Amino acid sequence: MKNKNSNLAIVAAILFEIILISGVIFNIVIKEWKDLYLYFMTVICIAFPFIIVKLANIKRIVLPSSFQLVSVIFIFLAQYFGEIMQFYSKLWWWDLLLHGAFGCYAVIVGFHLTEETIIKTKEVTQTRFIIFVLIFSFSFSITLGVIWEIVEFLGDYFFKTDMVNGGLEDTITDLLINMLGSFIVCLIYYRRRLKA
Repeated sequence: MKNKNSNLAIVAAILFEIILISGVIFNIVIKEWKDLYLYFMTVICIAFPFIIVKLANIKRIVLPSSFQLVSVIFIFLAQYFGEIMQFYSKLWWWDLLLHGAFGCYAVIVGFHLTEETIIKTKEVTQTRFIIFVLIFSFSFSITLGVIWEIVEFLGDYFFKTDMVNGGLEDTITDLLINMLGSFIVCLIYYRRRLKA
């Protein structure tokens, strides 16, 4: 089964790219260089979900049908609203909201990848399979959360952004929220699978 491009994701990406490119042009006209790198980085990042789907199709990996749309919206919320519009500074809960949502969705992607990839054999009991899926998906979500924190650190280090403005407390809180969201979704999945 091939992953299809989501028309809604394409429309959202085009709309977001128009907003971002308008921001680039506006910043160049008024000679405001501070956020220019963030605009360019976001323009490039919005293409990543489409590239990932293309690579997944080559490798015959099936992703959730919502992957492109959720990823495009998430990137826009994190980069445009969070960084450029400074929601991370203006709204104390913005970073936590995004990390919680990311943790929940990363587990769902992990479930999907595991269930689509692993072929259940007669030797594997249903309970063992469910536990494996839970462990993999939880670990997958946490790993992506850690990678996100590393990207924030590297952005601050190399490009002088201010993504980790709260220091260690911000990083650990983000990881804990990611872990909590992941754990809650894992519990919901476990209960639903036991009832099925």
